[in-house]
Amino acid sequence: MSNRLAQSISPYLQQHADNPVDWWPWGTEALSEARTRDVPVFISIGYAACHWCHVMAHESFEDEQLAAYLNKHFVCIKVDREEHPDVDAIYMEATQALTGHGGWPMTVFATAEGKPFYCGTYYPPQPAHGMPSFMQILTAVIDTWQQRRDELDGSADRIAAGLGQRRDFPEYEGDLADSQSKAVQRLLADFDQQHGGFGGAPKFPPSTVLKFLVDHASRVNSPDAEYMVGATCEAMARGGMYDQLAGGFARYSVDATWTVPHFEKMLYDNALLARVYSGWARAGGPPIARRIAIETLDFMINDLRTDNGGLASALDADTEGVEGSTYVWTPEQLAEVTGSVEAAEIFAVTDVGSFEHGTSVLQLPLDPEDENAFAEMKVKLLAARAMRPQPARDDKVVAAWNGMAITALCEAGRLFEIPRYIEVAVRIATVIDKIHMHEGRLRRVSRDGNVGAAGGVLEDYAHVATGYLHLHCATADRRWLEKAVQLLTVADQHFAGTVAGQYFDTADDAPALIVRPGEPLDGPTPSGVAALAEAFILAGSLTDDASYRSRAEQICAAVGAIVEAAPRAAGAIAAINEVRLAGPLQIAITGPAGPERAALTQIAVRDMAPGTVVVTGNDPQASPLLEHRAADIATAYVCRGFVCQLPVHMPTELQALLATAD
Repeated sequence: MSNRLAQSISPYLQQHADNPVDWWPWGTEALSEARTRDVPVFISIGYAACHWCHVMAHESFEDEQLAAYLNKHFVCIKVDREEHPDVDAIYMEATQALTGHGGWPMTVFATAEGKPFYCGTYYPPQPAHGMPSFMQILTAVIDTWQQRRDELDGSADRIAAGLGQRRDFPEYEGDLADSQSKAVQRLLADFDQQHGGFGGAPKFPPSTVLKFLVDHASRVNSPDAEYMVGATCEAMARGGMYDQLAGGFARYSVDATWTVPHFEKMLYDNALLARVYSGWARAGGPPIARRIAIETLDFMINDLRTDNGGLASALDADTEGVEGSTYVWTPEQLAEVTGSVEAAEIFAVTDVGSFEHGTSVLQLPLDPEDENAFAEMKVKLLAARAMRPQPARDDKVVAAWNGMAITALCEAGRLFEIPRYIEVAVRIATVIDKIHMHEGRLRRVSRDGNVGAAGGVLEDYAHVATGYLHLHCATADRRWLEKAVQLLTVADQHFAGTVAGQYFDTADDAPALIVRPGEPLDGPTPSGVAALAEAFILAGSLTDDASYRSRAEQICAAVGAIVEAAPRAAGAIAAINEVRLAGPLQIAITGPAGPERAALTQIAVRDMAPGTVVVTGNDPQASPLLEHRAADIATAYVCRGFVCQLPVHMPTELQALLATAD
């Protein structure tokens, strides 16, 4: 029989709907049940594309004997971390504090109040590699619960008291531009000179840091920033972490060389990296920058777009229980499909293999000399790959990640003059507006057109607002500006703390957790408060409301010296600082639609500094930047730092004006 997860909109929870474990979804009902039965709570947190989540599910949660023990002694709660990032953040903090590391699947034991007392990650069905079995953990927890309850309750109280302690960072009292330069030098000291990126294995794409470095190099002449961007972006794009056939990045590399990926593909990684590669192309990067940006966005559209127009969360790491089997090749397989022994050399596939069982992940160390022959080779390989079993797709739509995608599509669509990207962005935005908005509030996830009950967290409001603002710039449609302002108003009303620049990740009227999270530092994605600062900066430039910029500056000040001291944890705020230093720069392009106006727009979009807003149209009601600026001929208005220049009409004049503004 199915358990309580069968009606969930989360694909991850539905994967566990037929487990013999009597799962509950996250909520007060489950905690009340534990209180009534006077038993501990077992909280299992993961996500649909997680390889080791699948492994533990198969080994333990499908085991009838183990499930019977769980059902007798615990109330078992299954949490999709992507649906409830606030819950995940709290218990991840506890797990890291107790074990020194974290990850998924996350295994948490807690009291009926939700206070954790023992945490871990994956546990095997039998003791192995120095780890106890999952059953040994369960029996030890129950023994402690029954024999030493007071000790356990006291431990839970102490752990809970230590969670959610807000970190107060000192404000940077020196020169902001100097601080940004010092952050670059700190990053250079941590940089992997041989392979690009930062740190060793596993190696994650440093999306927020790369965005900062691209913007810094765009604002000032910084060979160090350009070097780190170029070395990292080229290495990631040529390695196995990037899908050399269909485009798109895997979540991370298991090694330090970007060779072997952990195969799941996440929407947020690809949206963030598409922005990075577009920015690199705008800043004068090599042709690979444009190619990777476009291929990544095409992957998002082709492989993640859902029937109703939103973008799905992820592709699974596994195919029929085997990690990476869709993507790996042997030299013989390549030769059989392409009819050429050169394919193995081009994709760095050897007899030894770079993955498992003599197979290899495709890499592209060098661009092939014959582009047409290479394109034909890719078509053949993609067709052959499509005949293999394919990874499952987590097709829930997450508001924040779709907001990131809207922004990436708008930026690339304008820069590379690809109108269909803007059209896709409009469809995604419409899905979020029509499905995820409920009584004036944003909800986090939907699936098949049905919205979930989980309320939006700060990153949802921030990234969707940012996406709407970029869409307003790309379309000159005022409704997207108005909808963005509505979201920012809610963010101010329900997420702001009592201190200037302080925002929590959950709303003040959200279901209460044991602590109210508010993480100012980046993870794989920008922190919610950093994303909000970007939205405020854009809103201020588009509305001329100085209070928006003031709130963004307060957020940056609240993080303060951490940008200089630990920029790898605050790349998103560092990128906002680049916008603060570069502008605001506002460009309005007016006049009749036609090639002359389009030429001005392309110059403005191509040459714009970080944080510049460019709106094109001839309807004074369409945007505040177009008010009182209707014209009979193509005209560009440039304002920087709230000071406007005389209008210009020729592309060469605008180019010269923007060069002077730099």
